[in-house]
Amino acid sequence: MRFAIIGYVAGFCTTISFVPQVLRAWRTRHTDDLAWGWLIAFGFGVTFWLIYGLVLTDWPMILANSVTLSLCLALMLMKLRFDSPAAKLFRAQTAD
Repeated sequence: MRFAIIGYVAGFCTTISFVPQVLRAWRTRHTDDLAWGWLIAFGFGVTFWLIYGLVLTDWPMILANSVTLSLCLALMLMKLRFDSPAAKLFRAQTAD
């Protein structure tokens, strides 16, 4: 338990690094620069880290990966919404 603080700090740093990307995607409604391959691979990786943390009952790992997975899923949903042909057409029409 003495070293749990290291896990909390590491989890905070890696999780908070996702927030600017999520905010940018939401603000600009632009996710073309996010690759599906990366989002899917990262999402699977975080899911397995979360499962691993649950098996170990490692709270820093559980908390960090739960939040990171939520942010990754938010990016995936925004990508689905903002990269649709209708969304691109709407952006093109309003840019004029």
